[in-house]
Amino acid sequence: MNTIKTTVLLAALTVLLILIGDLFGGEQGMIFAFVLAVAMNFTSYWFSDRIVLGIYRGKELSEAEAPEIFAIVRRLTQRAGLPMPRIYRIPSDSPNAFATGRDPDHAAIAVTDGIVDILGQSEVEGVIAHELSHVKNRDILIGSVAATVAGAIMILANIARFAAIFGGFGGGSRDRDGNVFGLLLTAIVAPIAAMLIQLAISRSREYEADRSAARLVGSGEGLARALEKLEAASRRRALPANPATAHMFIVNPLSGKSLAGLFSTHPPIRERVKRLRSLEVY
Repeated sequence: MNTIKTTVLLAALTVLLILIGDLFGGEQGMIFAFVLAVAMNFTSYWFSDRIVLGIYRGKELSEAEAPEIFAIVRRLTQRAGLPMPRIYRIPSDSPNAFATGRDPDHAAIAVTDGIVDILGQSEVEGVIAHELSHVKNRDILIGSVAATVAGAIMILANIARFAAIFGGFGGGSRDRDGNVFGLLLTAIVAPIAAMLIQLAISRSREYEADRSAARLVGSGEGLARALEKLEAASRRRALPANPATAHMFIVNPLSGKSLAGLFSTHPPIRERVKRLRSLEVY
């Protein structure tokens, strides 16, 4: 299913780039946009983890720097039959975490400074188990690709906006007016398309990762408590997240902070906690 979703996302980006290329430069613009799409799709697959970690200034940790985190991750990966992922620290007091990478052999887990400050060991274990579940369920590739795709769409929207302000790309008066109108339409539609791409990342991914995490640690209580604490703390200390990557975090960093919070890719924390506490783990 994730392979199908990834293919659909990449195809949507290709079509959007080609249409905008046609708007900017006709047939030659379409050819250029197609070549650009192929290059971006290649980059999304092979380098999206580095791009996302770079956005949040992630620093890879050694075991000497975070022995407790490494102990938890090593224990859970052995239990889940997964290779040991790289572990990164995000310099932010806002508590959150995400996983990235194209497959389990190239996975990375990133945690903010704030998450370690407010969670107990069983709660950190629940969060790590949730992220490892995304790795095992192969959710992380589509999450990373979606982040790159949505970011590219936002860039295109900004280009169209500035082009419209400065009168398009030449031509006669009628053509210029039509071109400016098209650019303005692109500037409006493209951010909405980016939001829809995030919404295309099914909420069921989070529910399934919660269930898998509870089974991995033998209880859903630690993760349930962690989610409650993370939601409350993230509202007090907002993470300045890029909207294109918001869906990757364990709790939505945009919740209640902008219009994007109305279109959350995450299920409500209250419902996630309810399901975790009613889950029978065998």
